[in-house]
Amino acid sequence: MLTDPAVRADSLLVGYGGEPVCASVTFTLEPGRAMALVGPNGSGKSTVLRAVLGLLEPAGGALEVLGSEVDERDGAFRAQVASVLDDDAWFPALTVAEHLVLTASGHGVPEPLAVVDGLLADFGLAGHRDVLPATLSSGQRRRLLLAAGFARPRRLLVLDEPEQRLDQRMRAALAARLQAETAAGGAVLLATHDPELLAAVADAAVLVGDDRSVVLDVPDAVHAIRAEPTR
Repeated sequence: MLTDPAVRADSLLVGYGGEPVCASVTFTLEPGRAMALVGPNGSGKSTVLRAVLGLLEPAGGALEVLGSEVDERDGAFRAQVASVLDDDAWFPALTVAEHLVLTASGHGVPEPLAVVDGLLADFGLAGHRDVLPATLSSGQRRRLLLAAGFARPRRLLVLDEPEQRLDQRMRAALAARLQAETAAGGAVLLATHDPELLAAVADAAVLVGDDRSVVLDVPDAVHAIRAEPTR
């Protein structure tokens, strides 16, 4: 059973070329909890997520994921951390179902075909199982990427604005999945602009800003999102 924090950031600075893009962030995410990153577009939320995933070297401070320093090259790290970022990443020559089966099988999921059938149904993709991802709409591709995130074992799930291109019904279904994730002991770190998703899922939030980044309780985080400039 995981006893170390899923993520521990202490005065973490993130940026490019050694130049921070936001104020340092300090937070601890425990197993069975969800932490949201909030703030306007361009505030640095996605950059923090990329550092947590080992895709970007921190510019300062300390960062541990699952009790160790982050090393994206480490197979044990990759086996325990799943992510869905704000990009389209799939196997272009594989069908929707083949993509998910390969993801599940590659991570040792028992009975991957049954798992994939359930995900296709839950994410509204059952009618598109035999098509190539490039033929899907942008919303359908987003659902495929989210399904892939849930198709594999994980202790930490990192999501960058998972509500993008989802209708209200699918956002509610995603919230229910994330609630089940934390109830089962998994940890969730997500950047979001959706106050309803945050209120349903998160236990706390970090408001990421240029001058300072602060930990907020959920009602204050919801207020911060609703006060953001219209996008």
